[in-house]
Amino acid sequence: MKVSVIVPVYNVFEYLDKCLDSLSHQTLKDIEVIIVNDGSPDNSEDIIKKYTKKYQNFKYYKKENGGLSSARNYGIKYATGDYIAFLDSDDYVTCDMYEKMYEKAISNNYDLVVCDINYLYPDKTLKVDCGIKCDTLDIKKTYLTIHPAAWNKIFKKDLFNHNVYFKEGVWFEDVEFIYRMLPYIKSIGVVHEYFNQYVQRPGSITSSVSPKIYDYISNMNGIIDFYKERKLYDEYKKELEYVYVRYLYATFIRSIKKYDYHEYMKAVNIAIKNVKEHFPKYKRNKYFYKNIKGLYLIMFNKLIAKILYKRS
Repeated sequence: MKVSVIVPVYNVFEYLDKCLDSLSHQTLKDIEVIIVNDGSPDNSEDIIKKYTKKYQNFKYYKKENGGLSSARNYGIKYATGDYIAFLDSDDYVTCDMYEKMYEKAISNNYDLVVCDINYLYPDKTLKVDCGIKCDTLDIKKTYLTIHPAAWNKIFKKDLFNHNVYFKEGVWFEDVEFIYRMLPYIKSIGVVHEYFNQYVQRPGSITSSVSPKIYDYISNMNGIIDFYKERKLYDEYKKELEYVYVRYLYATFIRSIKKYDYHEYMKAVNIAIKNVKEHFPKYKRNKYFYKNIKGLYLIMFNKLIAKILYKRS
């Protein structure tokens, strides 16, 4: 088997047909689709059985509800492909996605292959670059720019021998997973085509407001602990420092603006406290002086946070 595509399913009845249909029409024939029903209470199972009955390469597994990460990890156990891909069940892909990405993978035995993404909103389509300009062996540079999603990538199956899986019970699990997997990746191939169609739907995690937003911080702290436990920290400290500050002072702060002002400022204080605790001298890091975003991260403080909130 060339590629295994893992599809976790939970409460996506109205989107699932389009997702599975896009997989049934893949031009890559040596492919398996591993569907994991994560205890979905809706009628998703009826759709799943329709496809597994029609297509022999569609395999169905059912488990108790454990969340997206749990379902993905469950599916990995059953994957037989040389490469593993992940597709959320409310998204879909172009028919040639996995053929072209697999061809890129075997062209130079890449550990990871990435593609670009279409973010599909009800009234517009936003084209999002994968964050890596070209094929590379310089993995450290990708820490600074990579789009940390699981579903626009195919991973060499052997990478999972390093015992890196998705953290369960948290939001933003893709970011946490990608940065724990990166030090084991030695080569990345890039296909600049917008294969993945990422549907932005009401009620999805990315558009909801919840205390789980603080998983950004706990996940980042967990990544630091992971690198230290595996004796990787010293080698990647500068890259981790940039990533850590960027996610707390940019991504996290942008997300927390959905809250009221009191909660927002509480979050700002927590972010500043964590940065001071883990990287008190981050302004000495040369990575922050390479672009405008880096300069914003150097200048960030409570006053700037207040201005950002008033402009939102």
